Amino acid sequence: MYDENQQSGYNQNQQGNANQPTYQSPPPQYSPPPPQQYNGGNQWPPMKIGDWAVVWLISLIPIVNLVMMFVWGLSSDVNPSKKAYFQWQLIVTAIGIVISILFAILFGTVLAALISGLGSAFS
Repeated sequence: MYDENQQSGYNQNQQGNANQPTYQSPPPQYSPPPPQQYNGGNQWPPMKIGDWAVVWLISLIPIVNLVMMFVWGLSSDVNPSKKAYFQWQLIVTAIGIVISILFAILFGTVLAALISGLGSAFS
């Protein structure tokens, strides 16, 4: 019965009668969550430009850069962004070393073939 009255009131309102439809509340408004704060040692603060400048300066020192690449890339007590960067750096360095070895083998093989070919040409 309630639905019939509400429906008929709505239909009468569409036809121009004085009956008004029932009030509907507006949809709830979205409110963004409050910003998260750093809580002690559980989360690391983002690295600043000065932090990255120190990392870059240390990376310029020849032997120290290799040692620090392993320390920062494999240590658990390091800022996660610095750790991820140096893990990526270790992977890229390993790939570069493998490619360099393959090219050295290829170059050595080609050079040995050329030298042996030249030796038989003058005999």
